[in-house]
Amino acid sequence: MKDVRKLFLLAAAAAICMPSAFAQSTTTTPTTTTPPTVNQRKNYQQQRIGNGVENGSLTAGETHSLEKQETHLNTEEHNMRTQDDGHLTAADRAKLNGQQNHLSNEIYQDKHNAAHQNLNPQSEVGQRQRLQQERIGQGIKSGQLTSRESSHLEGREAATNHEIARDRAANGGKLTPGERAGVNRQQNRTSRGIYNKKHNGRARG
Repeated sequence: MKDVRKLFLLAAAAAICMPSAFAQSTTTTPTTTTPPTVNQRKNYQQQRIGNGVENGSLTAGETHSLEKQETHLNTEEHNMRTQDDGHLTAADRAKLNGQQNHLSNEIYQDKHNAAHQNLNPQSEVGQRQRLQQERIGQGIKSGQLTSRESSHLEGREAATNHEIARDRAANGGKLTPGERAGVNRQQNRTSRGIYNKKHNGRARG
């Protein structure tokens, strides 16, 4: 009988304590998320651009334009910091954030439009183009290429692509031996430029 009473009292005590314990277990501590810094957003956007170059969703012309805008944004940030002893004011950060939002939207639009690289080129010229885009994309993602360097290289690539398209259109979709030789020289120059810029000691900050 005493054992039964003891069990009853223990069960009653557990029932009283249970709501408190349950409340503690289900109460979550509010967390706060710190917004990304200007540099964190800049690095993230470069990763997105690099991925787009590598997977073919960004053309050389689109990348040239995006990286040119990124370069202007970096220059503006540098000038802002120079005027305030290396710091950004709240107004500076708000302005840069608005510009980064605009660039972010443009990256998304360019990566999801109908323009894209040929991921399975059959010609030697096309295969070299694809390889050089992969090298540039990797350099953007790793930080070996700055936005200014990427813009310059992709400007060259875009110009070569336009020349190839123009020559093919004038020759029934083909390149003459002389045209192929000219394109090959341009691709050699761009290839050396990619290597030199990726190994010049400059890197994305």
